[in-house]
Amino acid sequence: MTNWFEIDNYAKKWIKEAGQKIKQSFSKTLIIQTKSNANDLVTDIDKKTEQFFIEKIKEIYPDHKILGEEGFGDDVTDLTGVVWIIDPIDGTMNFIHQQRNFAISIGIYEEGVGKIGLIYDVVHDELYHAVKGNGAFFNDLPLPQLTEVNVSEAIIGMNATWVSENKHIDRTLLAPLVRNARGTRSYGSAAIEMAYIASGRIDAYITLRLAPWDIAGGIILIEELGGIATNLKGEPLNLLEKNSVFVSRPGLHQEVMKEYLKDGKW
Repeated sequence: MTNWFEIDNYAKKWIKEAGQKIKQSFSKTLIIQTKSNANDLVTDIDKKTEQFFIEKIKEIYPDHKILGEEGFGDDVTDLTGVVWIIDPIDGTMNFIHQQRNFAISIGIYEEGVGKIGLIYDVVHDELYHAVKGNGAFFNDLPLPQLTEVNVSEAIIGMNATWVSENKHIDRTLLAPLVRNARGTRSYGSAAIEMAYIASGRIDAYITLRLAPWDIAGGIILIEELGGIATNLKGEPLNLLEKNSVFVSRPGLHQEVMKEYLKDGKW
């Protein structure tokens, strides 16, 4: 039988160690490369951090699979067994430009079921973590279950890209939601935004295209607290491909799906 509390202890230890290494890099010159486009950035620290996790995991759990953003893990084509889904630095642009508002994100799954979720805001030393069925925590403080809220009372995480001309969605679709919500925010890190839903700092997060490592840890946190995580069609998120993403408190998710996304054009 898998000892999830042992795995959780190791994961928390390693995520803190990795965070310390990242902070120590702040005074050094970053080696920055682009990936799919000029704004899709990766640094040597992203790569070293992912390699750090792979080394630690394989040493203790050689049979576990690893899906990592930078491609140093396994060729994961299914979610059988235990799979670690890792984003070594979610919010690389923030890391480069601001040295804040980025996080390490880890989701650990067994046979496709989320078991452990961790999001570590390195600069603020804020660790959001959950073991399925045992509650979610902000550092050592238990987080309360997410309560229902209406659009008019909600702060929604959303990038302005989705209400301007873009190739993924009709920009007029989400504009009424932006107008009717209490406010919108954009932090530049999906992991941070999902952690902020878990801790009640915002109420929902909407985006059109994220990879599995962006959301794997956050899904477990959100669902442990009674929140809902789907794509913009209300379907389950696929952790083997890119997704549109809608993560929210209960009640709010249903209202947005019914009133704003039912005739989606994307």
